[in-house]
Amino acid sequence: MNAQPRKQEPQPQGITRWRFRLVLGMFALLLLAVLVRLVMLHTVEQPFLFEQGEKRTVRTEVQPAMRGMITDRFGKPLAVSTPVVNLWLNPQQVNVQQLPAVAADLGINVRELVRRTERAAAAGRSFLYLRRQVEPALAQQVLDRRVAGVYGEDDFRRFYPAAEVTAHTLGIVNIDGRGQEGLELAYDAYLQGKPGSRQVVKDLYGNVIKQLQVRDVAQPGGDLQLTLDLRLQYLAYRELKAAVNQHKASSGSAVLLDARSGDVLALVSQPSYNPNNRAALRPENMRNRAVADLIEPGSTIKPFTVAAALMSGRYSPGTEVNTAPGFMRIRNKTIRDHRNYGVLDITGVITKSSNIGVVKLAHQMGAESLWQFFTRAGIGQASVLGFPGEAISQMPYPEQMDNLRLATVSYGYGLAMSPLQLAYAYTNFTQGACHKPLRLVMEQGVAMPCQPVMSEKVARQMLDMLETVISKAGTGSRAAVPGYRAGGKTGTAHKVGGSGYKDDVYTAVFSGIAPVSDPDLVLVVVIDEPKGREYYGGEVAAPVFSRIMEQALRLRQVAPDDGSVKNLQMAGGPA
Repeated sequence: MNAQPRKQEPQPQGITRWRFRLVLGMFALLLLAVLVRLVMLHTVEQPFLFEQGEKRTVRTEVQPAMRGMITDRFGKPLAVSTPVVNLWLNPQQVNVQQLPAVAADLGINVRELVRRTERAAAAGRSFLYLRRQVEPALAQQVLDRRVAGVYGEDDFRRFYPAAEVTAHTLGIVNIDGRGQEGLELAYDAYLQGKPGSRQVVKDLYGNVIKQLQVRDVAQPGGDLQLTLDLRLQYLAYRELKAAVNQHKASSGSAVLLDARSGDVLALVSQPSYNPNNRAALRPENMRNRAVADLIEPGSTIKPFTVAAALMSGRYSPGTEVNTAPGFMRIRNKTIRDHRNYGVLDITGVITKSSNIGVVKLAHQMGAESLWQFFTRAGIGQASVLGFPGEAISQMPYPEQMDNLRLATVSYGYGLAMSPLQLAYAYTNFTQGACHKPLRLVMEQGVAMPCQPVMSEKVARQMLDMLETVISKAGTGSRAAVPGYRAGGKTGTAHKVGGSGYKDDVYTAVFSGIAPVSDPDLVLVVVIDEPKGREYYGGEVAAPVFSRIMEQALRLRQVAPDDGSVKNLQMAGGPA
């Protein structure tokens, strides 16, 4: 027989209810615990949790300020700041297995990067630069890989459009954007600007999720407008570089000034450097020789000795001076001319560059009179522009000048000045017999006082004398400027060595003005230690003066003053 299934006996109803209530009670307790925890989180522990959350997600970022732009007198950019990104990593967060891809993007040696990262992690460091000042597109490519621990921050990099052409004048900034040389250093506080800051929420990869607030708005630095004319700067640089290479000289410099206002239009030195690429930068090439180097000006100082004589009232351009027999002995020193010129008038002393002639004038005037005139003319001044590294010119005091030293000073030995200071001195002949302070930075509305140095009559007489130097009879005929009447003075100075002046090492100088009828430009060219058969100022520096001056006058649209326009019209040419 089949066994019948046993029926379950029903449990008492009280036990079921007890179990149900137990489960409900447990759920109620859990819910209460959650509610209590929520209350705790939102009340007692809320400040702590908020602080911890901010530490992990909220960041205060420094917003770099854009450095002020430097331009030439016409607004052409000479120094600008471009946006870049600094890439860095946290060695405590980064996975070194992901670094090869980052290294490949940046062109970094993988082994070196891994080694640096592991060393920094072992030292407990949380910051390590990958590369600074990376182009934004490349930086974004790296960040798009979303490698944990790799971050980017905005920055600016200085760029110089004219590169080595303006390098010595502008100077450079370091990788942190601080001025190190030139105008970048002199006006660093003005150009720097004021950084800002903002609060943002970032994710694990350093991406900005949300901007919370801007605490301080970044204020860009002030712009600086220079008196330089970039066209003339390029022109002077090109011609100077060609001359230094041609004569295998050790260095060179050129200074071009506005003859009326004293504005510095071009300031160049050789050798130069590229501030945009400092991989092969040589420190000695960073020297601004037009401002920082002292030279003995040699015969280029003779016009000031002659001007002092004319101002004494005892001489005129036609006054005769006997230079025979072409040499004179003072103490143990023999002073010579190139040959015996015999009797010369004052104009002839300049034309032939007679040492004997200017020495006799200086001795008749005396040390005190010569020193006072030179000082009024700006010779021996401590500074002209206040440029960083600007040389302090040197000139002996009257009580230091015996007959020999007075003689050498009269023709440019025994005193020292920079090419810029020499050019500044020549503006005495072009600014109505006085000189204004030089300017390298444009300052609108600033009155430029003019300090009297000589009479207008003497200034005019000196311009006429300087013009004879460039004639066929003068020492600077190669400085002639086609289409324009020009005037100037050659100078060839022996350089000082360990045991006195060297017989075969020279500095070739030419200082000149054009047009003589209505001066527009003053130009000084210095070629240091030319090597070869030509070394005189009239052979080496004068041709550079001619090329720069001719092109500069035409760029400035200065009308020819030697009759060229009239001759063209008579020949049927264009007016």
